[in-house]
Amino acid sequence: MADMGTEGAAARRDLAVRAAVEQGIVGPADPAPPLVCLLDTEGIRSSAAAVTHAFADALAPGTPALHTFAVKACPLVPVLRLLADAGLGCEVASPGELALARAAGVPADRIVLDSPAKTAGELREALALGVAVNADSLQELRRLDGLVRAAPTASPIGVRVNPQTGAGSIGALSTATSTSKFGVALRDPGARERLVRAFLERPWLTRLHVHSGSQGLPLPLIAEGVRELHALAEEINAAAGGRRVDTLDIGGGLPVNFASDEESPTHAAYAAALREAVPALFDGSYGLVTEFGRSLLAKHGAVLARVEYTKRSGSRPIALTHAGVQVATRTAYAPEAWPVRILPYDAKGAPKTGAPVAQDVAGPACFAGDLLAAARELPPLDPGDLVCVPDTGAYFFTAHYGYNSLPRPAVHGFSVTAAGRVRFTQVRPAQTLAEIVAEAGGPLRDALL
Repeated sequence: MADMGTEGAAARRDLAVRAAVEQGIVGPADPAPPLVCLLDTEGIRSSAAAVTHAFADALAPGTPALHTFAVKACPLVPVLRLLADAGLGCEVASPGELALARAAGVPADRIVLDSPAKTAGELREALALGVAVNADSLQELRRLDGLVRAAPTASPIGVRVNPQTGAGSIGALSTATSTSKFGVALRDPGARERLVRAFLERPWLTRLHVHSGSQGLPLPLIAEGVRELHALAEEINAAAGGRRVDTLDIGGGLPVNFASDEESPTHAAYAAALREAVPALFDGSYGLVTEFGRSLLAKHGAVLARVEYTKRSGSRPIALTHAGVQVATRTAYAPEAWPVRILPYDAKGAPKTGAPVAQDVAGPACFAGDLLAAARELPPLDPGDLVCVPDTGAYFFTAHYGYNSLPRPAVHGFSVTAAGRVRFTQVRPAQTLAEIVAEAGGPLRDALL
C-alpha cells in the first residue's frame, strides 16, 4: 500500500470506506453515524513532498524557500501539525487562523499573514510575534509606518499587488481582475510609481506578494501574474540601487482536477510553467514563498454519507442522504462551477455496481437546491447504501455551513498498513446538540426579555 499514485490513492479510499463501516465510524443504520469525513494522511504527506521537491528541483542551490499551507483550505489543527511535520509553514488570513497555526506549533518565522482588512491590533500582534506580513493596500502601509516606529520587529514585511491579468472561469475566485478587492492595482494610473516610492521610503519593506491563481485559472494566466511581480521587484531594486526587495511571495491557487482521481495539474507542471514564463524567478536572486491550499488537500479528503431514504418525484429517482449544503456549500449554491463526483458503495462499504440510472443525490437541508448531483448516472441507490464524495479535503467539509443547525460531522484521518489494515485517528469530533445550543445563545435565552 505504499503506492503514492492515483491507483494507490483510490485503493486506499476503498479500503477506508469498508473499514469505516466495519469499525462503526459510519454505517447503514443507527446507532452508527450517518455522516463522516475522512482524510488520507499518506496522500497529504505525498502532496507536501511534491510541492517541496518541485521547487527544490527548479531553484538555484541555496535559494531560501518557504512553502506554506493556506489555512483557510483546511483549518484543522492536526492537519496543520501534520503539514508542519512534513516541512510546511502556514499562510493565515485572520486572527482565528493565526491562533490555529500557533496551536499546531508552527513557528512564527514560518507563518505569513495576508488579509485585506487587518486591524491595528492584528498587525501589532503579528509584528510582536515576528510573523511575516503582507500589506494589502497603501493605507495599510501607512498604518504599519506607525507600528514599526513604535516597536522594533523581526517580521518580514511586504506589499500585495494585483497584476490585473484577468479572470478565470469562476469569477468569484478570480483575484487578479481589474477591479479585484485584493492588493494594490498594478495597472492603475500612477500605481507603479507609488509602489516604487513606497519601497524607497521604507527600508523595512523587503517583499512583494501576488496571488493570481485559483480554481478555474489556466497555468499561463497564473504565471503571467508572477511574471508581473518579478518585473516590479526588478524595477524597485533598480530604483533603489541595490537589493531592496529580497523575497517574492507568489501565493498559491494551483487548480485541482475534480473530474477524476488524477492529480493534475501537478506542482511540478506549475513550476515548469513558471520557469518558462519567468526563468529569472529561479536564478537565486530572490527568496521564494508559496501559499498552496486546495492543491495540497482537496484530493485527500472524502465525505461518506448514508442514504436514508429513496423516492421518486415525477420520473426522477432521488436518494436522500445526510451530506449536502453543510459540507458542500459551493456545490449546492453553484453546481455548475463546483460539480463533485459521487462514488456509490453498498451497506457493507463495497463499491456498488449495476446498470446506471439517472438519479438525484440530495442532502438533508430544507431547500430545493440542496443537491450533491442532479440526474447523475449511478447504480440504483438504496436505503443503507453509502455515497462517497471525493476531492473534498479542502473548502468542503472543512468549512462547515450551519444551515438548519446541522451538526459538524466528525473528521477522521486514516492510514493503511502494508498488510492493508486501516487505522483511523479522530481529527475533529462530531458537534453535539448541546454545542449547537450553546453557540446559538442557549445560556443567554432570557437575554432579550
